[in-house]
Amino acid sequence: MPDFQLRQATSKDLDALVSLEYRCFTEDRLSRRSFRRFLEMPRDRLIVAEADGELVGYCLVLMSAATRLARIYSIAVSPDVRGQGVGERLVREAESEAAEAGRIVMRLEVREDNRGAISLYKRLGYRQFGTYRDYYEDHGDALRFERRILFYEPSREFPAVPYYPQTTDFSCGPAALIMAMAALDEQQPLTTLEELRLWREATTIFMLAGHGGCGPHGLALAAWNRGFEASAWISMEGALFKDTVRSEDKKRVLELVHEGFLHDIGQTGIQLHHDPLTLEAMTEALHEGRVPLILISTWQLNRSRVPHWVTVCAIDDQFVYLHDPEIDVEMGETVADKQYLPVDKRVFSQISRYGRNQPLQAAVIVGPKR
Repeated sequence: MPDFQLRQATSKDLDALVSLEYRCFTEDRLSRRSFRRFLEMPRDRLIVAEADGELVGYCLVLMSAATRLARIYSIAVSPDVRGQGVGERLVREAESEAAEAGRIVMRLEVREDNRGAISLYKRLGYRQFGTYRDYYEDHGDALRFERRILFYEPSREFPAVPYYPQTTDFSCGPAALIMAMAALDEQQPLTTLEELRLWREATTIFMLAGHGGCGPHGLALAAWNRGFEASAWISMEGALFKDTVRSEDKKRVLELVHEGFLHDIGQTGIQLHHDPLTLEAMTEALHEGRVPLILISTWQLNRSRVPHWVTVCAIDDQFVYLHDPEIDVEMGETVADKQYLPVDKRVFSQISRYGRNQPLQAAVIVGPKR
């Protein structure tokens, strides 16, 4: 097998890039002008593969300025060296370059009839998340694939948080709480039975449609009742989520449940704050060995308006790292996709609130056992 070298393209590669493009594609070709423009764009990456001084492949990666996404815009491998691993090495190098540039997810499009490329991407861990209709010049469809490429390396700076996936559609709060408690107590059960026990204790009875969801008051009480320190940070007073139900009877039930939570909290040492929890306070809590749970809106993540609980595991200069207990198996997600999920701090400030007019910000901090 020839020895391939990978490097960044330069203006001297322009003729070879155009020649390779015409050898590899009959339609949807990048023009000489396009290659020149990409070579002059410092934010993007144009990686080439060489063998014996000859350019035999390239991978063009676009780096979004507004998001943490990277995209493989085009990739080509000379017919002379196909089947020798050049494409895989180009993709891996593209991922490495993008991750080093702080990108979280790599995306790409591939013709739906390009079985070889689809097989390669799936083998490398990419999963399909959509389709572009009439994408190519011949009106062919493109399949959209993505893979998370940036991962957090746990350190002793913060508590090590085990991952636990929710086992129902409505128990994200209990799953997030289980992860926080397990980080502080190795004996904490990581079971569906414990998850449902927590849900029964912490549920607010009604939530949008279907089963009730858990609020910060109930989750803080559930942690306290298991011997942990707990504090709740809630940006508004009164019963939460009342605007998610229309029935006056249901609204009254929510108010009664809230009154019960407040009564029970009054019998404990739980600290109740009617202020949003800041990133600085979250970071301080993690450094002190405590673990925050945050209520988020997942609209920017998956276009769902349902409130959702996650566990904050670490924070650095750029990202807040979350354990998201919801795994969408039908979309091909795995634990690796939802463990230490990096969220840009600017994006986190937007998703860590729920609702439109008077957005709710809610958090629970779980501390070591008393």
